[in-house]
Amino acid sequence: MDELPLDDAWQVVLDRIRREVSDFRGLIDAWDVVNEAVIMPVFENEPDGVPNVVSRIARAKGRIPLIREAFEAARETDPGATLLINDFDLSSAYECLIEGLLENGVRIDAIGLQTHMHQGYWGEEAMLAMVDRFARYGLPLHLTENTLVSGELMPARIVDLNDYQPASWPSTAEGEARQADEIVRHYRSLVEHPAVQSITYWGITDAGAWLGAPAGLLRVDGSHKPAYDALRDLVRGEWWLPPTRTRTDDNGVVRVSGFLGDYRVTAGAARAAFAIESAGTDATVAPLTLA
Repeated sequence: MDELPLDDAWQVVLDRIRREVSDFRGLIDAWDVVNEAVIMPVFENEPDGVPNVVSRIARAKGRIPLIREAFEAARETDPGATLLINDFDLSSAYECLIEGLLENGVRIDAIGLQTHMHQGYWGEEAMLAMVDRFARYGLPLHLTENTLVSGELMPARIVDLNDYQPASWPSTAEGEARQADEIVRHYRSLVEHPAVQSITYWGITDAGAWLGAPAGLLRVDGSHKPAYDALRDLVRGEWWLPPTRTRTDDNGVVRVSGFLGDYRVTAGAARAAFAIESAGTDATVAPLTLA
């Protein structure tokens, strides 16, 4: 697309948005529509030093008009989809962009936050302080890209993570123990925050991992790291409720407290389903009719 006039290139981008959202409708219902828009107009990390066409479009149109048109194309194609803006720049620049979008009437369904912690786990206090800053907009938060390394940490002097790509970056026993501890702390603290709706770990395996970092839950050979088992035990062992038997009260009602998500109810031959969709609210299931 770099050789196309900017208007033609932008039409290609919009056509791609419509194509993907349409083709995957019913299978994928959440999209990061515009990724890393804070840096987009000034991004010049190209081999020839010439900004790519999307950066040039962003300079010409401005971030907010670009994002508005991209969101409109996605929304028109699948009105029921969850549409995100997403960024690694979690500074006030991202906050200003979000505020500008909301003030200009751009409908954002959720805010995406990237936390590639190649230089070490931020810790619960710093992470939750960052989450609180973005929770003030009243939108669900998706932790879209999370990584914790199981080897030597990237030096703190590195500003752009892309600038650190050693020839070899192995996973170590000490690093794996640290990663297992940190991933449980990380997930536990985020799940407790009422604004956090989604957490995506960025890379299941070290094979082909971003920047070659030992950030996966599996080693290159596919074997489990301690972090894999620790996260599985947390989610499937502690949080994932096993089948539970209970009785209705005198009014035929069962009250259930649980994590957000989908639930199934069985009473003899009768079947029903319900969802707990937000914290602190009640969900009512239509009465079951028993044959």
